[in-house]
Amino acid sequence: MPLFRLLRPWLLTSVPLLALLFGLGLAFEFDEYQVFLFFRQHRAVYPELASLLKFVTDWANPAFYAFFLSLLWRAWRDKRPGLKRFVLVYILVQIVISLLAVRGIKSIIGRPRPGEDPFFQPMTNRPSYHSLPSGHTTEAATSSLALALRYRSCLLSLGLGILLALLGFTRIYLGWHHPTDVLFGWLLGSVAGLAIQLLTSKD
Repeated sequence: MPLFRLLRPWLLTSVPLLALLFGLGLAFEFDEYQVFLFFRQHRAVYPELASLLKFVTDWANPAFYAFFLSLLWRAWRDKRPGLKRFVLVYILVQIVISLLAVRGIKSIIGRPRPGEDPFFQPMTNRPSYHSLPSGHTTEAATSSLALALRYRSCLLSLGLGILLALLGFTRIYLGWHHPTDVLFGWLLGSVAGLAIQLLTSKD
């Protein structure tokens, strides 16, 4: 499959998050510490919003996994080997990229989470120094792009992009990640989503 055919769904899924990150950069003059301070104060003033966004950040990826499991059940019920392969490859790539690679990168880099001291601690197992990349964003980007690239529907891709942007925003708003952590999470998820498509494009 020519890669240019994947460009539109990739853009529609990616642009909302990238626009959000760029907008935050412009608003705060690309000072990530100021982003952290602003949203820390905002959370204190609007705890209900913080609770709502925490619900989103906690349940968005489980919702994706439930959907993919429903696809696997449908593939088994309807005897659709192509769909079954798509879901199994998705699971494998999520394990390799979102679980193993992300965890390894986090430990090797040792970037402090927002609000921690500014010094990196490479080769650490301390969760407070596992900021880069955002694992939640990587998982969600992998799920979103896998679906967008397979079905190539403009409305689906844009809807998935908005959901991905919302999840990425929750990680920043709640003080768990810097904007660049989310950016690198999206980058890893893009690689993973493309890998899933290329491995199952003949289905």
